[in-house]
Amino acid sequence: MAAGLLASPAAAASSSTQAGKASSSHSTPRPVVSVSKTKASPAKSDECPTKVTFSSNIKVKTYASKTTVAYRWLRGNGTKSKVKTFTLKGKGVKNATVKESSTFKGGDTKGWQAVEVLAPRKKTSAKGYFTVSCGGDEGDGGKQVVNTGHVGAQIWVDENNCSATLIGRITSSSHRWVRYQWVVNGHVVDRDAVRVDGSRRVYHTIRPRDDYRGWAQLQILSPVKSSSGRSYFRIECRDSSPKVSASVDAPANYEGDCPVARTFTGTISASYGSGHVKYRWIRDGSAGSWQDVYFSGHGYQSRTVSDSWSASASGTSKRAIEILGGPTSGTVEGKVTCKVAPPAAKAWVESGTSATQTAATCPKASITGTGSIYATGPIKIKYTWSVNGTVVKTAALDFASAGSQSVSFTSDSDGLKGGSVKLAIDGAGSDVVNYAAVCKA
Repeated sequence: MAAGLLASPAAAASSSTQAGKASSSHSTPRPVVSVSKTKASPAKSDECPTKVTFSSNIKVKTYASKTTVAYRWLRGNGTKSKVKTFTLKGKGVKNATVKESSTFKGGDTKGWQAVEVLAPRKKTSAKGYFTVSCGGDEGDGGKQVVNTGHVGAQIWVDENNCSATLIGRITSSSHRWVRYQWVVNGHVVDRDAVRVDGSRRVYHTIRPRDDYRGWAQLQILSPVKSSSGRSYFRIECRDSSPKVSASVDAPANYEGDCPVARTFTGTISASYGSGHVKYRWIRDGSAGSWQDVYFSGHGYQSRTVSDSWSASASGTSKRAIEILGGPTSGTVEGKVTCKVAPPAAKAWVESGTSATQTAATCPKASITGTGSIYATGPIKIKYTWSVNGTVVKTAALDFASAGSQSVSFTSDSDGLKGGSVKLAIDGAGSDVVNYAAVCKA
């Protein structure tokens, strides 16, 4: 995994944790990364044991307060180091020197190393070459040695995942140049010349794309013709590194009141292995901060992470998960449709209010008032009847839907006098009508 689980990175981003909260994000310029040519020190040596130190400077122009740099070493024999990380603090141009050392105890070796930066942007340095020529013999591994005249050759094979390194030893009884070639399954795959004084190692690496098997032979072309015995090999191109993947599920489409919080759910899976995997959320195309999940190393495992989206208006939002040094999941989209609340219902007194005064025995009389109140929708109101400014009746009306309701009152009065009647709704208007005296003085 990106921080310890994988030997090569098959894996490793609204603020969110495994159950985090979203934050609105503004697009931040991506960092600019450059890497100096890898330097081998010493680049050449004829002493053993020899410790060769490889170094390179990583330069990052960053716009964030914290930037995680992930890198690994590439080697000429086809192997790679584990992914390593460090954090740069502060904005601006930052420099960091990375180093790796190897000790060579005997024999002749030549090769190279380079730095591959994986994050925040991919960049690979130029190769730094080295040569260690200290002669000696590390044993022939039981392989056949053929000596003809004063020059001889031997070969053995170091099989790796999807590669095989052919290791040959040329021997000479005196200091001389020797021309040689490598033959694999009857085909010449490499030719070269080296200066040999006693013993000299030579190498060739086979890197097929698929499983491959056969034989290899080291042949001396001059000053005399000689060859090693055939050494048989079998290369298996199995990808044995743990696989880390990510997927994201969007929340169901929402229609209703706003604001509302919606949650995206992510799943990070590992085929096996233990360690931390670094990931980050990609929110509507903008990358968030790096986070990590831990795997214990017992078979297939998965971890669930989440990221929230707070929507205050109708719209969509997209999410994806990026694994440091690994794949990025597919992008999913959530949708929110905010309902517009209907306008509040209103009520008013309709025109046509009437008031009638009648007397059975003057001057005693009574007043009867009738009226109508209209509402535009469901609403509860309070209304009052007043005679000459004095409230004679207060009541409530409950409208279940739009429409009109009739209201009325009857009150004792003085038949010798006329006056006014008022039908009113609290805070919503009124209607006033007059009535006449019905008794003579």
